[in-house]
Amino acid sequence: MAAAASVVPSFRVPPSAAAFIESPAAERYPLCRQSKWSGDVLMDAKTHWEHVYRAKGPEQLSWFQAEAKLSRELIAQFAPARDSRVIDVGAGASTLVDGLLADGYSQVTVLDLSVAALDLARERLGADAKRVEWLEGDVLTAALPAASADVWHDRAVFHFLTDPMDRFRYVEQVRRVVRPHGTVLVATFADDGPTRCSGLEVRRYSPSELHNEFGHDFRLRESRREEHHTPWGTLQAFTYCVCSYEPAVDVRSAA
Repeated sequence: MAAAASVVPSFRVPPSAAAFIESPAAERYPLCRQSKWSGDVLMDAKTHWEHVYRAKGPEQLSWFQAEAKLSRELIAQFAPARDSRVIDVGAGASTLVDGLLADGYSQVTVLDLSVAALDLARERLGADAKRVEWLEGDVLTAALPAASADVWHDRAVFHFLTDPMDRFRYVEQVRRVVRPHGTVLVATFADDGPTRCSGLEVRRYSPSELHNEFGHDFRLRESRREEHHTPWGTLQAFTYCVCSYEPAVDVRSAA
């Protein structure tokens, strides 16, 4: 799960915060220790996420799922054709790709900012990695082919977009990449979920709030709540929204 490059600006960190991240007390908050500091300046997003995936194994990260059950269920429900073109954006080292291949999907693309994350997933899949298209890039700017996806999947990227313009750019990318009547599945922290992840602030969403970010061109088909248990037993609430992209005039703005 690597967020878009523009999500993590460089900024100065209060000495107390930097000291806490390096202290033994931070062991109780594993993600706090995954942000890499250079002096008192937080590194850019790509460096941040490369460090996250090089510092610990995927199973030690809060968003880890041994099996992406709900995502697989929803994709199978709304895109049952096994030749559907599925793109998992900001996938990190997610096991969703394993599940999709096991379910018989033959056109799967995985996009992430972190090469380290992609390498972990490829290594885990072994020979099956050749059946997947792997892309390194920022979801906001990646030059993905127009109308090239039947299914857009994002679990835990959109909630990192705290800047309204970044959210606008994200939705415009979805509009460009997903074919008309394609499926858009986005999962974020729920409105009672965590306020931070991997040392970064996030936005939390109810189903209606998440759907409203996308506009009238996206017809809400279903929403689900997931009670995710982190590897160390903490409960994290997620909101899942499944929409059908129905192109029409949209009055949204970036404001």
